[in-house]
Amino acid sequence: MWELTKSFRFEAAHSLPGTTFGEASEQIHGHSFRAEVTMRGTPDPSTGMVLDLGLLERSMAEVQKTLDHKLLNKVAALGPPTLENLSRFIFERVQHAGKIARVSVHRDSCNESCTYYGPQG
Repeated sequence: MWELTKSFRFEAAHSLPGTTFGEASEQIHGHSFRAEVTMRGTPDPSTGMVLDLGLLERSMAEVQKTLDHKLLNKVAALGPPTLENLSRFIFERVQHAGKIARVSVHRDSCNESCTYYGPQG
């Protein structure tokens, strides 16, 4: 079994009312994010690839365009702009590329990340 990971970066702003961080979190503020999309599988014998990364790259570019330099509170279908919702949102938009095992979103400046594995069951 192999895992293959491709990442992209985006810059975005958000506000998160109701956290223990108080006013600092409630005010609009920005972060640099890194999203990692991980595929899992066995390489196709004819191509030698788990997945054609070009297919995944197209999907990731669309998601990046949706999130980059945006106010995340205004992104439709995201919900509250948390790491949890960002990882789910990205997973849902790239899963059609196939064999997606998980999506992780990192805020390296805050030493935080969240990983979404998709619906279980």
